[in-house]
Amino acid sequence: MNQSSTPKVAIVTGASRGIGAAVAQRLARDGFAVAVNYASSPEQADALVVELKAAGGRTFAVKADVASAEEVRAMFDAVEAQLGKVDVLVNNAGVLRTLPLAEHSDAQYDQTFDINVRGTFNTLREAAMRLNEGGRIVNFSSTTLALNMPGYAIYNATKAAVEAFTHVFAKELRGRGITVNAVAPGPIATSLFLDGKTEEQVQAFAKMPPLQRLGQPEDIASVVSFLAGPDAGWVNGQILRANGGVA
Repeated sequence: MNQSSTPKVAIVTGASRGIGAAVAQRLARDGFAVAVNYASSPEQADALVVELKAAGGRTFAVKADVASAEEVRAMFDAVEAQLGKVDVLVNNAGVLRTLPLAEHSDAQYDQTFDINVRGTFNTLREAAMRLNEGGRIVNFSSTTLALNMPGYAIYNATKAAVEAFTHVFAKELRGRGITVNAVAPGPIATSLFLDGKTEEQVQAFAKMPPLQRLGQPEDIASVVSFLAGPDAGWVNGQILRANGGVA
C-alpha cells in the first residue's frame, strides 16, 4: 500500500486516562492509527482501544514503562509490527507530586525524574532512529514552570529538562523534516491535578486564568492535534503554553 492509503501512525505515552486518553481520541478522529501506551492501567487502556475501534480506528494498547529503555524499544517494535512505522510521538506520560523540596524523599525524586525526564529521553532517542521523515514529536512541559509556586520545585526541574530537550532535539533532527515541540498546559481537570487538593484549592486554581475555569483534557488534545498535523509544519523547537492566559 502507498502512504496515501495508509493512516499515519501515532504513539501516545500515558494514554490510558486523562490528557493522554483525550489526545489518543483526538488523533484517532484526525485519522491516525494510534498506539495507546500505558504502564499500569490495562483496563483503562483496553477500554479506550475498544472505544476507538468502535469508531473505526486502527489502534491497540501497548504496555511499556517509558523509564526503561528496553521497554521503549520493545514498544516501538510492537507498534511497527501492528500499525507500521511511527510518524508522531506524543510524550504525555508523567507524574506529579507537590511537596516542598526539603520534604522529597530520594525515591520520590528518582521516580519523578525517571518518568518525566528519562522517559522523554528514552522515547526521543528511539524516535531519532525510527521516526518517519516529516514526522512530529510533541513533548509535555507545564505552565507550573512559569509560575514558580511552592511545592513544585522537583516537578518544575523535570519540565525544564523537557523544554531543553525540545529546543535542542529540534535542531539535531535537521534535514529530516521532523518537528519537535512541546505543549505546556496550565491547570487541567484530571486526576493528576485534582488528587490531593481540597475543593477550595481547586477553585483557587480555576480562578487564576482570565478565562476563569480549569482547562479540560480536550483543550490540550486540540493543541496536540495542531502540532501533530500539517498546519504546524513551520512550528519547530517551540513551547506552546496552553493555559487560558494564567502565565
